[in-house]
Amino acid sequence: MAVHAHPDDEATGTGGVLARYAAEGIRTVLVTCTDGGCGDGPGGVKPGDPGHDPAAVASMRRQELQESCDVLKVSDLEMLDYADSGMMGWPSNDAPGSFWQTPVEEGAARLAELMRHYRPDVVVTYDENGFYGHPDHIQAHRITMAALEMTELAPKVYWTTMPRSGMQRFGEIMREFHPDMPEPDPAEAAAMAEIGLPDDEITTWVDTTGAAIPENDLFAGLR
Repeated sequence: MAVHAHPDDEATGTGGVLARYAAEGIRTVLVTCTDGGCGDGPGGVKPGDPGHDPAAVASMRRQELQESCDVLKVSDLEMLDYADSGMMGWPSNDAPGSFWQTPVEEGAARLAELMRHYRPDVVVTYDENGFYGHPDHIQAHRITMAALEMTELAPKVYWTTMPRSGMQRFGEIMREFHPDMPEPDPAEAAAMAEIGLPDDEITTWVDTTGAAIPENDLFAGLR
């Protein structure tokens, strides 16, 4: 079972893992916690800009999610349908009904019911910082860990992450291809330094290079 915050996180976070194990005949269950309404609209229109319609964006992203699940051969898709909270510090963080404002116990109870139904052997979600501090990612981590405590199940639990050496190398590659890219200010640099985990804290690597996802061969780091 993979627990993600938004439509598209299943692909960017665990696409290779889901595809690999589906290809091996293992049942894969995806739980998506929010509607994704704070994503970009058609043409890249941003939340809060004229023409951005959260309901229309949520509908579009739900369709994209279903298509993604078809590509990844996800066996079962469950939607909790909380409102997308947006990025940390956005006014939408405080909106009634947003995932960030939902009591952990409430979200965990709903997820626990799904866990009891599917009885997963493995549960995958984000680390405590939601990989890069996204409020909905953090909340997905919180409700997952709380749900596990509510059930009698004892699956293996992994958190998706990235080694910080890999993030550093990614930054170097970006500068190689974009030499005019400005250096981040100290606050941005400090935030970037907190993405992922120290290399020695990553316990497990899943080789997904054989997963049948065109142009998306990758290794997935888990903790």
